[in-house]
Amino acid sequence: MIRKKIIFIWLTILSPFIFVFSLVSLASFEFFGPLPTFDQLENPQNNLATEIISSDSVVIGKYFFENRTSAVREDIPQQFINALLSTEDIRYRDHSGIDVRALFRAVYGVFSGKGQSGGASTITQQLAKMLFTKQPASGLDRVKQKLKEWVISAKLERRYTKDEILLMYLNRYDWVNNAVGIESASRVYFNKSPKNLNIQESAMLVGMLKNSALYNPNRRLKLTQRRRNTVLFQMNKYEFISDTLYDSLVQLPIVLDFKKASHNSGLAPYFREYLRGEMKKWCSAKIKSDGSSYNLYTDGLKIYTTIDSRLQKFAEEAVETHISDLQKVFYNHWEGYANAPFPEDFEPEQIDEIIDMAMRRSVRYKRLKSQGKTIDQIRKVFNTKVEMKLFSWNGKRDTILSPRDSLVYSKYFLHSGLMSMQPKTGHVKAYVGGINYENFQYDHVTSGKRQVGSTFKPFLYSLAIQEGYDPCFQVPNVPVVFDKYKWRLEKDWTPKNSGSEELEGLTLSLKYGLANSINTVTAYIMKQFGPHAVVDLAKKIGVKSKILAVPSLCLGTFDLSVYEMVGAYSTFSNKGVWVEPIFVTRIEDKNGVVLERFIPESNEAMSEETADIMVRLLQGVVDGVYSPAAKKRSGTGVRLRYKYGFKNEIGGKTGTTQNQSDGWFMGITPDLVTGVWTGCDDRSVHFRDIVYGQGANMALPIFAEFMQRVYADTANSKVYPLDFDISRSVDVKLDCDDAVISIEEEF
Repeated sequence: MIRKKIIFIWLTILSPFIFVFSLVSLASFEFFGPLPTFDQLENPQNNLATEIISSDSVVIGKYFFENRTSAVREDIPQQFINALLSTEDIRYRDHSGIDVRALFRAVYGVFSGKGQSGGASTITQQLAKMLFTKQPASGLDRVKQKLKEWVISAKLERRYTKDEILLMYLNRYDWVNNAVGIESASRVYFNKSPKNLNIQESAMLVGMLKNSALYNPNRRLKLTQRRRNTVLFQMNKYEFISDTLYDSLVQLPIVLDFKKASHNSGLAPYFREYLRGEMKKWCSAKIKSDGSSYNLYTDGLKIYTTIDSRLQKFAEEAVETHISDLQKVFYNHWEGYANAPFPEDFEPEQIDEIIDMAMRRSVRYKRLKSQGKTIDQIRKVFNTKVEMKLFSWNGKRDTILSPRDSLVYSKYFLHSGLMSMQPKTGHVKAYVGGINYENFQYDHVTSGKRQVGSTFKPFLYSLAIQEGYDPCFQVPNVPVVFDKYKWRLEKDWTPKNSGSEELEGLTLSLKYGLANSINTVTAYIMKQFGPHAVVDLAKKIGVKSKILAVPSLCLGTFDLSVYEMVGAYSTFSNKGVWVEPIFVTRIEDKNGVVLERFIPESNEAMSEETADIMVRLLQGVVDGVYSPAAKKRSGTGVRLRYKYGFKNEIGGKTGTTQNQSDGWFMGITPDLVTGVWTGCDDRSVHFRDIVYGQGANMALPIFAEFMQRVYADTANSKVYPLDFDISRSVDVKLDCDDAVISIEEEF
């Protein structure tokens, strides 16, 4: 009888354990649903963000579905691990995935009516839940999930070390605000890598593990701080920090340096968007070992780019500094004009047509069209005033405006594109596609093509030099007529100079003609060699856009991109060798295996002597060339000297197109070739006169602002104000500063 009672007592005591053991056994045999396979346990699926890495090893952006980047154990500071274990799982090092003591404590708390006395889930169980529980359940289904999580936890503990499980957990957790994984969370909330987190920052992130949506410092700072202090209390309780340190840390406020990961913000957004398109092509063409193509958003690729983060920052600052000031000038310039910012001779119907075209290209129009709205219904929407935020250089403007009027407002804005590259390597170091990516996403470096104007003239001069013309060769400053029959034109064409009346009746050297952008000199060269020779040269220097072999090539009446122009000008700084501008040096997979390296194409476009002579001629644009007639040195880029104070050797060329629609400046130094375009998106919107609308006023100052910043930080930029390496024999050929004489003297 006593024996039966003893057996009954033991059965009563052990029955819960037997019951639980039985349920776990059933779960292990997949009675409650399938469990992850061995391969899934060995290789749990993670969506890893692709990182874009600058040449100076800065992550300038990511492509992601989830902003997750895997950290390694060495990246995690010990105080972070201490905070994690003391708060989430103090016996983590001792259990095998299930903490029996914590489980009994939790069960006791429930049955005693005291609530849950601490969490029962171990870090391993939390990882199992994150990895293999797709949809959270409740009731009986949640019990089944929990049993499977126990089984998975045990399997994880057998296959991975404790540190590996910790790392998987920290790399998997979502800290909200596009911060998945400890690496991303550290950079999003504190703008630093995990290894640089201090104790209180580590404690805040660990505190968020309980519920990152609730303990979000951007929304509930005080609540998050209380939770952080709870973590610090736990660290003190388990003697990871002293009483004194605890007392001081809990008094500190949370100091964020919040940098939310976004495709629309951060450094080089236009470049990153351009690169996205190129990388998607690359991924679709590259096959992994399993037969599938690479995924830009989930495979954790590392794209090592040529962009230098410091030069990129300088370039963006230069564009913002000048364009924001020039925009004020533009507003004042058009104030009081009825048709502003459109020319006064525009009829209302012309303006309506321009705005209608902009309306049809807008996202709002396309969305309404896809909803089945008629054109009349769409026009009504566009003419109805609504609350909206508008871009301005002083920050977002809250206003009430019709979408149509907002299109007119956007027409006022001046835009710009800048690209800078190393001429010898082809490495693009800075890429600014516009003034503000969030509001104006059109890229003015590679996508946008605009009339190049006088910036194309140096290539005609290089053709003449290559064919034996001397820089001091004299050209009569008289009209050059292209006969309509010989040149297959609709009518005779005679290019005219812009100003320079005092030079009429004189002969001008090639050196003076380029420095002052004299159209008659350029037209003379075109007439000697013909447009087909110019087109052939354009192809050699990397021009991919189609250009017609017509005489007006000499004035740059065709459209090219900033990208093409910078690549072409690199030929001069690189001794006559054109090098293709490239943006990526190599691509690695998530394990650091190099998938592909990139080497730019190159070809000899002109002789070294020709290139060297052209460098000196382009320096004449900046230094000025003396004119006895005007009794002064003049050149379209001289303000780089007298206004911006550059002392080193710089070559360049300004460009201004018809009606001042486009302002260009191409600048060359031994280390960098930089191209800048400035204008409005709509070519009919521009300055009314050349004083404001010339390239020397619209684009050159951006180059100057950029190079000033570069030279002020040579210790980091590694770009120095060096002289060009050009032989004395070349300089002798250019000794003709006074070669501006009368036609009578010449002939």
